Amino acid sequence: MNRLWGGGPKRHDGSPRDSLDQDRESAPDEHTRLLPNRVESTNYLSPDDPAVSPYNLWSVRIVRYLTILFTVLTFIWWTILLVSTFVTPPGFHTRGSGFFPFSYTSLALANLLFTLIFFAIPSKAVRILSIVMGALWLVNAVLLISVEKTRHEEGWVGMVSVLWALLMAIWTLLTDRLVQWGKTEEEERLTGRAETRRTLGEWTAVLLSTILMVIFSLVVLLTTCTLVIRALDAGLAPPGKLFWVDGDKYLMHVYCHGNGTDSKGTKLPTVLLEGGESPVEYGLWQFADNAVNNGSISRYCFVDRPGLAWSDTAPSPLSAGMAVEAVSEALARAGEDGPWILASAGIGSIYSRIFSARHGGDIKGLVLIDPLHEDDLDNIGSAGRGFWLWIRGIFSPLGLDRIPGALFKGRTKEDRVWGQSAYQTGKYVWAKLQENLVADTLSKRDLASSTAIQNPDVPLNLISSGVHIRRDSGWEDKQRDLSHLTRNLKHWDIVNEAPPRVWDTWQGREAIEKRLHELVYAA
Repeated sequence: MNRLWGGGPKRHDGSPRDSLDQDRESAPDEHTRLLPNRVESTNYLSPDDPAVSPYNLWSVRIVRYLTILFTVLTFIWWTILLVSTFVTPPGFHTRGSGFFPFSYTSLALANLLFTLIFFAIPSKAVRILSIVMGALWLVNAVLLISVEKTRHEEGWVGMVSVLWALLMAIWTLLTDRLVQWGKTEEEERLTGRAETRRTLGEWTAVLLSTILMVIFSLVVLLTTCTLVIRALDAGLAPPGKLFWVDGDKYLMHVYCHGNGTDSKGTKLPTVLLEGGESPVEYGLWQFADNAVNNGSISRYCFVDRPGLAWSDTAPSPLSAGMAVEAVSEALARAGEDGPWILASAGIGSIYSRIFSARHGGDIKGLVLIDPLHEDDLDNIGSAGRGFWLWIRGIFSPLGLDRIPGALFKGRTKEDRVWGQSAYQTGKYVWAKLQENLVADTLSKRDLASSTAIQNPDVPLNLISSGVHIRRDSGWEDKQRDLSHLTRNLKHWDIVNEAPPRVWDTWQGREAIEKRLHELVYAA
């Protein structure tokens, strides 16, 4: 029956016909694979199998654990630097802005986090950009350590931060190379060959990682250019002398010019200048020089407040009273003991009033030039202004305004140190942020106590901006209130066409010189 329906098994009796049939069945045809099927092989895995991973290697896993450890350490250091912006821990004071070390650490932390996110997806483009970034970090480290001024300002905190950023750049480069080797090694072992194709997700990750590395490299490049500008500005010597203050923590710049006696040898008061938003060097210095030359005053001095012009920044917090103590110490170390006629503008009048109250009989007169009222300290200390200053400080190492100014606008060293571009520097922003943090608390308290003990017999001259009075309806009332600061108001001049920087106009300069001359020679 089986033979009838052909359903029985075919028998092979070893005849030549059977051998021919077997060869015919095993012979290759157009459907035969040229290469063995690795997927169906029992010896190899699919490249998409999760088991095909560089994490199989102990060396790769150890490197990942070390990267996590470095990230944690960097985050701790980053947190300390962030806190130092507001309250300086012992030993962490930087005489520069403090924003450069924070920037270095932020970039190192971002680089490590980026490495962890894309750890298993190495890329040749990322390795090339890592080499570029490492080279830029090396330039930063050399500039910061080799230039005396930058080394002085950034201190050990800045040097550690930039060297750590350099080491982390080298580490991430070596990590990416090791993971690439481990990935190739595992693919050859488990799939038979190194995989050259990438999935859509892997290509997306490579594209994203490359874009991020380009951004990181550009940020480091801009930081390097800003540091180069700082190194060039370090060659600008101060006109006066630098003195250590506050237990030799930082340096203050003191400059004096003129003769302290008249033709008969009688000692005359020295005019002590205090700038407003800008350093004294930007406007008031030139005015005072001209006043000495034309005989309106005999001698003047000024001390750059912490963080302005050639003076270092002070530890945080720094109230107006603390700044005045530093100014007093710097003057004492310079051998300047008065007597004084205080001439100040804008917010500088806050410091002059505190200085006047603390030096009693040494003060022979006050000249307040469009002064700031204590009620305006609330605006100076507003949270919104503080946050904006902090953001400006964080971005200041990029030099987004300094670099174009140097390249295309012809800004000079003088412009950046004390002139029209001084507000762009990290030191200036740091000083203004310190001013903001305690303006409506510690500084207001210092001013209130100083007002209470102010000598009521000190001669007072008030010079106000007519433009400011017309622009701000409440400004005139505040100026009037300040005219009662002492019981000895000599004059209150309103210079009609003068801006808040009253000395920028001829009428303003004439009014200031006249009142200073009267006080100097009346004393």
